[in-house]
Amino acid sequence: VIRAKAVSAKEVNSGNDTYGNPIKRIQYEIKQIKMFKGPDKDIEFIYTAPSTAVCGRLLDTGGKKEYLIAGKSEGNGKMHITLCDLVATWDSLSPTQKKSLNQRYQMGCECKISRCLSIPCFVSSSDECLWTDWAMEKNNVDGRQAKHYACIKRSDGSCAWYRGMAPPKQEFLDIEDP
Repeated sequence: VIRAKAVSAKEVNSGNDTYGNPIKRIQYEIKQIKMFKGPDKDIEFIYTAPSTAVCGRLLDTGGKKEYLIAGKSEGNGKMHITLCDLVATWDSLSPTQKKSLNQRYQMGCECKISRCLSIPCFVSSSDECLWTDWAMEKNNVDGRQAKHYACIKRSDGSCAWYRGMAPPKQEFLDIEDP
């Protein structure tokens, strides 16, 4: 998960398919601003399919737009993204999302977020947070929970949604659910 700007793009061959046809990819050269989660090495290139029809992501080049990008890292300075990966302009993120990237999300790395697609839905263990934006907000993947909450681990090992601009207080972390 990185914050980055795309500075250039070019079409490259990335091998052949099972029939011997070349596989085309778009190679974005990027300027990484911050690594939130990933390898110790900076990401230099992001690869994606050449169009959205084959699950490619289009990034604005020129280095003006900043993006939050979650993809698959190869660990060698290369990353791959598809339509299924999170790619958002930095300016479109809520203040809570920006703050959580820097201070809060790492507190939830051991938690699982379970999607609720229709009501009723339940968690199967205490280390889960139930994400209900899709079911409660008419198939919205960028709803209230996504924009304003973080799933974090508490001192009793359970996970819970936390909302707030300040880091969670010890009292919140020490709460035990009945």
